[in-house]
Amino acid sequence: MHRFFIRVLIASYLSAFRAEAQRLTRQGLAWYDLKNPFWIYWVLQLLMLGFAYSLVGLWSLLLFAFQAFIAVFHLELINYLEHYGLTRKYLGNGKYEAVQPHHSWNAEHRATNWLLINLQRHSDHHYKPARAYPLLYTYPKQLAPQLPYSYPIMGIIAVYPRLWRKVMNPKVKAWRAMHYPEISNWQPYNKGTNPPPN
Repeated sequence: MHRFFIRVLIASYLSAFRAEAQRLTRQGLAWYDLKNPFWIYWVLQLLMLGFAYSLVGLWSLLLFAFQAFIAVFHLELINYLEHYGLTRKYLGNGKYEAVQPHHSWNAEHRATNWLLINLQRHSDHHYKPARAYPLLYTYPKQLAPQLPYSYPIMGIIAVYPRLWRKVMNPKVKAWRAMHYPEISNWQPYNKGTNPPPN
C-alpha cells in the first residue's frame, strides 16, 4: 500500500494533466490555455491554503494540510482495496475488454455496507456507473471477487504489507485461474505494462 500510495499521488496527477493537455491539443489549444481546468484547481487550492492560514496562521495551515493528506490517503486506500491484483485483459491496439463485475473486489458485509452506503459493492458501481450507491447490486462470488473482511478491517491489514500479501495474494491467484486461465505469464501485468493478447 505504501509504495502504491506514493506512486499514485504523482502518477494520477501527471496522468490527469496529460489527458487535459491532449484534449486541449485536439482543440488546437496549448496546455496553458485558460480552458484547462487545472487553472481552476490550482486557484482553489491556493485560496483554501490562504483561508486556512488566515484563521490562526501556520498552525491552521498545517492542520488543513494534514487533514487533506489523511483524506487523500483514505481515498487511495479504498482504491487499493477495490482493485488490488485485478486487471482487464489487454486486447491489443490500446484496447481492453469491457468492464465486468469480476474486475473489482467486493465486501458483502451488511453493517459496513449500511455505514458506507454500499461502497463495498464496487463491482456494480463499475459495471453500472449510473446506478445510485443505495441501489448497487451484490454479485455472487462466482461473478465478482469477495474480500474476506469489511473495508475497515481490510484497510488495517493493507497498511501491513506482509500480512496483506499473505491474505490477498492467494485470492488474486485464484481469481486469475478462474477468469483468465489462458494467461500464463502475469509478469507484464504485475509490472504495470501491457502484454500482448494471447
